[in-house]
Amino acid sequence: MPDLSHEIRLGHGPDFPVCGVDEAGRGPLAGPVVAAAVLLPAGPVADWCAGINDSKQVRQALRQTMFERIVANAPHGIGIASVEEIDAVNILQATFLAMTRAVDQLAAQMGRMPALALIDGNRGPKLRCRVETLVDGDALSLSIAAASILAKVTRDKIMGQLALTHPGYGWETNQGYGTATHRAAILKLGVTPHHRRSFAPVSEQLSLTL
Repeated sequence: MPDLSHEIRLGHGPDFPVCGVDEAGRGPLAGPVVAAAVLLPAGPVADWCAGINDSKQVRQALRQTMFERIVANAPHGIGIASVEEIDAVNILQATFLAMTRAVDQLAAQMGRMPALALIDGNRGPKLRCRVETLVDGDALSLSIAAASILAKVTRDKIMGQLALTHPGYGWETNQGYGTATHRAAILKLGVTPHHRRSFAPVSEQLSLTL
């Protein structure tokens, strides 16, 4: 289970706040990429943090409960990069853009920038604070795991809403990932404005219709 050992190692405390940052939605064929930043309390882990884990390891119903607990108890920020931005600058840079927006929103809520952002993965954006990366951070760092839950729940809600206006692609269950059902729907129904045209399965379909 993730804990705060990495944050503590980096100096996390009232005078040196360390936030965790993670994203959801780098791989899908449709929809935005969403990032979140969370600042958990320094010191002993609060009771309300019980159950926080990598969002992929948390059941959907529990993810919503944990989302509500985190939002109610911890400074946080959520950043979104649109499909248009993904296609314009590539998915990695769009992910960095979403992370930057998440940290900036967290800073606005805190009234100051965090001293350091601990980011899941091996690469991170340039921020107005120090940046450290942590591979498999959502399984190791409690603050990154909390951010992963905020990002995942937020993005799933977005895709559920888009599914209502674009039925047939299965976004309410596949969240825009390239499942067999989703790919078959692209062939049958075509490409929507919410598809990432820079992703091969989508661009290949577009080339067939030109």
